[in-house]
Amino acid sequence: MYYFPLQPPYFLLLVGFLTALTSGLALSGTLKVIVQKWPSEPTENTKPRSSLKQLLVPFIGITGGTCLFLSSGLEIFGFPSSLALGVGLPISLFTCLLVWLQLGSMMTFIEREGMQSLDLDSDKA
Repeated sequence: MYYFPLQPPYFLLLVGFLTALTSGLALSGTLKVIVQKWPSEPTENTKPRSSLKQLLVPFIGITGGTCLFLSSGLEIFGFPSSLALGVGLPISLFTCLLVWLQLGSMMTFIEREGMQSLDLDSDKA
């Protein structure tokens, strides 16, 4: 027996996509402001954790939008609502957690080593 929802959540899919998109733009803008405020020389009193706190709200928006988008997409393709949420929620939370940890690690690395340490086009080899 197949499950086809009578009212597929197309609206929720669009809301999740737009939430993740606008939160991503907010995260990008906030990250640019944080990086521009960093001094050219690293000092001892800069705290990468304080700059990560500024990125938390947009990142939570991305996480929520991604979860809503993924769960709605699965439901459109025939998953029951509870199963779609049961699959979409852990996948999006786990993925966003890994991205958050990587972002924090990269910000700490850049503050410690400088922006030049990420230059992939240089001929340092």
